[in-house]
Amino acid sequence: MKALILVGGFGTQLRPLTISMPKPLVDFANKPMILHQIEALKATGVTEVILAINYQPQVMLSFLEEFESRLGIEITCSQENEPMGTAGPLALAKEKLLQEADKPFFVLNSDITCEYPLKEMLEFHNAHGGEASIMVTKVAEPSKYGVVVLDENSGRVKKFVEKPAVFVGNKINAGIYLLNTSVLNRIPLGPSSLEQQVFPSIAKEGCLYAMVYDGFWMDVGQPKDYLTGLGFYLDYLRRKSALELAVGRNIIGNVLIDESAKIGEGCLIGPDVVIGPNCVIEPGVRLSSCTLMKGVQVKRSAHVSGSIIGWYSTVGESAQVSSMAVLGEDVHVGETVFLNGAVVLPHKEIKSHFVKPEIVM
Repeated sequence: MKALILVGGFGTQLRPLTISMPKPLVDFANKPMILHQIEALKATGVTEVILAINYQPQVMLSFLEEFESRLGIEITCSQENEPMGTAGPLALAKEKLLQEADKPFFVLNSDITCEYPLKEMLEFHNAHGGEASIMVTKVAEPSKYGVVVLDENSGRVKKFVEKPAVFVGNKINAGIYLLNTSVLNRIPLGPSSLEQQVFPSIAKEGCLYAMVYDGFWMDVGQPKDYLTGLGFYLDYLRRKSALELAVGRNIIGNVLIDESAKIGEGCLIGPDVVIGPNCVIEPGVRLSSCTLMKGVQVKRSAHVSGSIIGWYSTVGESAQVSSMAVLGEDVHVGETVFLNGAVVLPHKEIKSHFVKPEIVM
């Protein structure tokens, strides 16, 4: 089987992290976002993953080379010279996808984190006999999304309603699809949309089905949702693979610490914290609802909460970083500095307080 991951463009909503690295390679729970998806696809029997990308393809491919050999899966790029939407990339990669013409292929949005129930989706697709399957998830406020209206017994999709003013259902598109190769004949070569053009036409013919997924789900393409999704993922690890999480007197709730990180005495860490490789956490530090990427140093008695600290950055002694602050790569926050919701571009030194959210150029 094959799969195509919709990588897309510049990842502007996750800046300043994506200034240093393409969005799918940004760490999520101590591994690149896209690697979570590739591992799930490999476990389902996928042998080739095609990355549909229009930004830094060589950076992506060179980075993923080691995972290609380690996982025993082929990873290739299909490069867009212009933004192609969510359907256009399939037409662009048509020749590759048709190499297994008798088998369906997966399509994933690269921003999605969940439990990836791909084996269940494959069984669902084979059972209903339609042309395409989409995964849907339930949300509390469906008016913010495009709602999928379906037959609750068969799963057949009736229609799509974009941001409904009145309640028509609470199931939304979860960004994971399983399609027969015949779907490729419906897509012209050029920019187009699966959600707005291709899927509605398949639904009208009664050939589109939706699998309802009840596990955790989050689009992690911007900082607030990234941290929310991280909390969901850590809770999932607690249930499925608790030995991966840290334990100890100084740990509260779900905490993931790379084995190479060094933690000082008297720290209080958690809940919902990820500490990356080669991080150094000095004594008396308080960490909660945050992620520290590779090589971060947090000096004595500093406090980081509700924030993302980029690679090789430093939080100074007794400094406080909070309220959805995002530090890019190699940012150095001075002693006792207070950063409240500031977004700091890479390679900056911060010596003064920022008491309200702003972008530090």
